[in-house]
Amino acid sequence: MDFANRTVMITGAAGNLGRAVAAAFADRGARVVLVDRDEETLRKAFGATGERLLLATDLLDPVQVEATARRATERCGRIDVLANLAGGFRMGEPVHAIAEDTLRFLFDINVRTVLNTARAVVPGMIEAGGGRIVNVGAYAAQKGVAQMGAYVAAKSAVIRLTESMAAELREKNINVNCVLPTIIDTPENRAAMPDADPGRWVAPADLAAVIAFLASDAARAIHGAAVPVTGLS
Repeated sequence: MDFANRTVMITGAAGNLGRAVAAAFADRGARVVLVDRDEETLRKAFGATGERLLLATDLLDPVQVEATARRATERCGRIDVLANLAGGFRMGEPVHAIAEDTLRFLFDINVRTVLNTARAVVPGMIEAGGGRIVNVGAYAAQKGVAQMGAYVAAKSAVIRLTESMAAELREKNINVNCVLPTIIDTPENRAAMPDADPGRWVAPADLAAVIAFLASDAARAIHGAAVPVTGLS
């Protein structure tokens, strides 16, 4: 999995998973473009930029996302890999009582972010002759779960969009796949679930390794897969 001379754009880069994915690609020789909403958060997470390009972007603003993709392309020549990590979780009400702000929040952060980055990045990949896209769904999105209807629906949409993009883009030499993690072992999740066993959760570095694989030449025959990454649970 050699990414030398390849550019990887990572959304949600300043989060726990984002930092692990950035390290996984950088360790394999990639140029990384690190995208998150707040520049201060990016600098706190990654320090001096060095060869990394830090781009503060509101992924819900298509104009900003287009500008970010353009800056990355101007700086690096092309975007070879798009890793869509931006997303979020919120427990909700029963489906008949889902609050409008819960529904909007979960579809905005999980679905619209994927759509906006696809609009900004895919045309350049087609023009360049290929690329790789890896989205982050959720293991729970494979079936309905009580009190999680809005979240499951949003992450299920990510899976279906992944499959549709794969069908549309495979003849353009663009592979589109997604990962379906269970609970990721983060400080925030440990604090929220102090009685759980985090040893059974998914380590960010392990999930990052699967994402790197799906973005590599070794996965060139894989299109539209939704890969469960479940740790020991």
